Formats: sequence, structure tokens, C-alpha cells
Amino acid sequence: MKRIRIGNGCGFWGDNLDAPVQLAETGQLDYLTLEYLAELTMSILALQKAKNPEAGFATDFLEVLHRLVPILRKQPGLIIVTNAGGMNPRACAIQAQHLLAHAGLPRRIAIVHGDDLLPQLDNLFATGHTLNHLDNGTPLEAIRDQVVSANAYLGAKPIVEALRQGVQIVITGRVADASLTVGPAVQEFGWGFGVADLDRLAAGTVAGHLIECGAQATGGLWINANDSTHLENVGYPIAEIAEDGTFTISKPPHTGGAVNIETIAEQLLYEVADPRHYYTPDVVADFTTVELKQVQPDVVAVRGGTANGVTDTYKVSVSYRDGYMAAGTLVIAGPNAVWKARRSGEIILAKLRQAGLTFAQSDIEVLGAGDCVPGVIPAATDPPEVVLRVAVRDPRKAAVERFTKEFAPLVTSGFPGTTGYTTGRPPVREVFAYWPALIAKSAVKPIVEIL
Repeated sequence: MKRIRIGNGCGFWGDNLDAPVQLAETGQLDYLTLEYLAELTMSILALQKAKNPEAGFATDFLEVLHRLVPILRKQPGLIIVTNAGGMNPRACAIQAQHLLAHAGLPRRIAIVHGDDLLPQLDNLFATGHTLNHLDNGTPLEAIRDQVVSANAYLGAKPIVEALRQGVQIVITGRVADASLTVGPAVQEFGWGFGVADLDRLAAGTVAGHLIECGAQATGGLWINANDSTHLENVGYPIAEIAEDGTFTISKPPHTGGAVNIETIAEQLLYEVADPRHYYTPDVVADFTTVELKQVQPDVVAVRGGTANGVTDTYKVSVSYRDGYMAAGTLVIAGPNAVWKARRSGEIILAKLRQAGLTFAQSDIEVLGAGDCVPGVIPAATDPPEVVLRVAVRDPRKAAVERFTKEFAPLVTSGFPGTTGYTTGRPPVREVFAYWPALIAKSAVKPIVEIL
């Protein structure tokens, strides 16, 4: 039975830059996927593109591609599929093309776009696509002036269309994470998107979901990780998929981390609300039918992951401006550190109230006293030192700026043991909030271009 090996060397923009190189060198891959995008990332990229029309993509990809050049020379059949294009796949592809041409290694590059709905937002409203908030039903028009980005999660179909044109690199905008894996599987095995192949698409979705977060499936954040896991050299995941949809998850030999029932099960349930209905643009996958079996050290066999229908909508991720925030910290040491820290936070907010300032949101945390996960892991004893963290959010930038000036005075006017102030006043940052919505697939047209 035909099998292909797909390795994912990146789980988010900012992930380990060495991982894709190690994976491509030692993983014996047919495809290397690189997943860069999250909801916050899209808003950051949208602002970058607004300032510079040639920006708006995950620039780490170009550094990774430069380091992959020697490997691509030795492995001309290795195909890269990535969503590094972000808000500007064309600019990303053009720079990638120049980089490879300069290295004497020309490659056919495809661009997948059509996910960016911001330019047509008003037309969508006019034609009845209200993009209501999934949680509260509010129409997006209520905050139209605050919208920074609006992107539909495309699926595997345009990736398949690109691969069928013989390209070596596919650069997309926003697509569903798992679709980066489903696309190559559909292309290699000749699967379709009809009823007959839905279970295979669901199995491919499970494979893509398991490797989409990189080392999170190979020992990263594993509940039983310890020094013997050697996370300093963690290997990134490889899905070896068979034509019938069964597959194994492994990692390159002689790397750190772990691939076992626990690491795979933990990742399987990552960001899953209803395991019977894992929604993607390609298929609704039922994770309750998945079976895991340890077949070798660091190799887990996976079968199951059946289909539970398809949708006629795409998910849309909208980010919008929602005021300003700042968060500052101080170290409080000595006897009664927790009490002193909490009172210090209250003093900061009390001083601001005396100045006539209250905030839309404020929060006092005492890190080291169980506040990171309140009510879950309480502190057993009064710790000798804690970190006070106070944060506020408000529509008024000036009010937030005033808040940042109340930390340093506690060094001399607060409780004994107050320190940790040498980094200066905390910065004021703009807040970008997340607005989830759905849109009819008929309203979105994925586009594939060969550069």
C-alpha cells in the first residue's frame, strides 16, 4: 500500500527555527509543512501590511527556506506546504522565489489566497452575510470601524489544485491547520471530496491535527515530561499516512521528546470542544472513533477518525481594535509576601481611583500564590517571595498610560521587600480582540496562482 511521510516543522510563528531543518535532514520526508498562523498573528500581519504593502507574512519562513537550500539540492522531490503567506501570500512567494533564484535553485511556487474578506466586507454585509458573533449573535457591522482583519479558513481543495500543477512550494494565506496535511494526502492518493472519501478525509484531518502544533505531539507539554525526555533536542512530528487513511506518528531518530499514547492523546484533544464534531472546511471529523496503539518506541499507530458530515460554511476569524492595556509587575519578598503583594495591587488601583480613574477591566494576580490557575493549585505555605502582576484594559489610552506610572512609587512608599522595578514603566499596548463567525462557502472564492 502506498504511503507518504509528512513532517511538520513549525507550530506557530516564533517556533524553533532549527526544527524544520532537522526534520527535513533526517525525517525522510515527502512533504514538509510549516504552520505559522494563529488568530492574533493575523491581526499583527494585517497591521504590518497596512504600513508596508510588501509586508504581512511570516518572515521566519524566509530564514528557514534559506537554511533549507542545501537540503533541497539533495532532495529535489521534497515539497513544502506552508501558510506563511498570512495576509500577503504573493509578497511572501516573490521573496521566496528571489531567495531560491539567488541560490541557483529555482522552484515552481504556487500561491493560495482568497481568504482575506476585509476588502469585500461591506459588500458581504449588503448581500446578507452578517458574520454574526458565534457566541452572542451580534452582527459584525456593530464594530465595523474597529475591524483590522477578517479571514476565512480555507480548506485542502486549493492546495490540491496547486499540487496538481507540479509545484514544489505552496504558500497559502489562512487555511485550516489540518488542511496543510490533508491536501498532500488527497493529491498523492487520489482521494476526492465526495461522500465516498469522507472517512479518509477525516483520518487525514486527524493526522493533520496531531502534527499541526509541532513538538506538542512529541513530548512538548507532556504531563510526564522530565529530564529523560531531553526536550532540549526535541524531535518534531512525522505522519506516515497510508492510502486507506491509517497512519503512524513518529519523530526523527536520535532526537529528544517522546511519542507515546499519552503525548498523542493529549494533542488529539487539544482545542477540541466536541470530540464527535471537529469542524474543518474539508470534513467534520469524529475523534471518538480514533484508536491509538504503540507499535514501536516513539511510534504510535492511529486508525479511525471517521466522518460526521460536511459543512456548507467556512469559519471566519475577525480581529478588531478593543482599546488599550498594560500589565506591570513587582517582586514582593519577605514575611507575609502574599498579603503584601495583594494589598500593593489594591493600593495601585485605589490611588488611580483617587485620581478619578477607573478601568473597563482590571486584574490583580499574585504569582506564586496559586493565582495563575486559581482554585486548582493552591499554595501549600506562605512563599518567601511572589510576583505581583496588575493589569488594566480601557478604551482610553491616556488612562492606561497613567496606570503605568503607579508601580515605581511603591518602591519607597509601599511595603518592605518591594523590588523588581528596574525594567521601567510597563508598555501600553493596543488590544486586538477575536470575533469568530461563519460565512457561506458560496461567498468565498479560493484562488490558486502559479508565480
